[in-house]
Amino acid sequence: MATTGLTPTQAAAFRRKQLSAQQREELLKPFLPSELSETETRKKIRRRQSQQNASKRAHISTPIRTFLHIAIYHVVALLFSIFFRFRRAYRLARGKVVSLLKYHHRTPEFIAHDVKDLDKMPKHLSVIVEYQEDDESQGTAGLEGLVNDVCEISAWAASAGIPLLSVYERTGVLKNYLPQTHASIWNTLEAYFGPRRKPSLSLRAPHLSSYSPPNTPPQAAEPNGSDLKEERQHLTVLLLSEHDGRDTIVDLTRTLAEMAQKGDVRQEQINMDLIDAQLNDHVSCEPDLLILFSPTVQLKGYPPWQLRLTEIFHLPDNKGVNYQVFLRALYNFAKVEMRLGR
Repeated sequence: MATTGLTPTQAAAFRRKQLSAQQREELLKPFLPSELSETETRKKIRRRQSQQNASKRAHISTPIRTFLHIAIYHVVALLFSIFFRFRRAYRLARGKVVSLLKYHHRTPEFIAHDVKDLDKMPKHLSVIVEYQEDDESQGTAGLEGLVNDVCEISAWAASAGIPLLSVYERTGVLKNYLPQTHASIWNTLEAYFGPRRKPSLSLRAPHLSSYSPPNTPPQAAEPNGSDLKEERQHLTVLLLSEHDGRDTIVDLTRTLAEMAQKGDVRQEQINMDLIDAQLNDHVSCEPDLLILFSPTVQLKGYPPWQLRLTEIFHLPDNKGVNYQVFLRALYNFAKVEMRLGR
């Protein structure tokens, strides 16, 4: 046979058992593997025994290795925990000391003195605040706490000479209380500046009409004013929410597509400049500086188009709105260099 190397006659005799047992063994002996020598057999046995001993040692050392891994993990975790706790304690202590030395005392002159040496100031400042249901008994939870934070930030911005402040809160709850929010900010400005020097104020939100009562006109609207009235600045507070971000871009895209299909606008007219102008009109212009009062960078759905060239600032381990974060953000902004892609 071709597969076995036997002739047909030998194969037939092998199957019919016409050969004796010894003859069959002699016939198949050339095709069987050679017998191992005694030395090779001993080596093989020793190799098998060494493998068995190694596996036994591995089984014995597995609990010790596991214990060492767990011990090293907990030691490293402990060291990092101590480091982060000491770092957080140092930052909190430093913040307390700086807050005592740089407290504004609700006085615009102190705030103006803190920023008078800065080389540049943002024309448009934006902040992210958060509506909290529970503040762990710090007094900043709920709608009242949110309004208080917005009022304080507005007073700080007005004292620093910033004309435009945009406040982002994800849910947009303040948009439902424009008159009440305007009254609260107005009262806070009066507490800071006094009734005769407080800035004029207008409050607005995208897709809503601007709320500016007659008793708070812009500075240019005051005819024949005295020197005191001419020094009064105007503060514009813009309320932003999550709806003013991606949803506005989607609505603008749908509107431009429908206008292009109807022939109201040509396709070559739809470019970045047109989109930028529309978003600036419907939402806001790009802020120069964005301040986060959270320990990590979380934009929480902030309008993405408005953050292309914005300087973002936050302090690690900080929680809640405070004047020190506001002041350090202005100092940091004064030192940065805006290359604008160069």
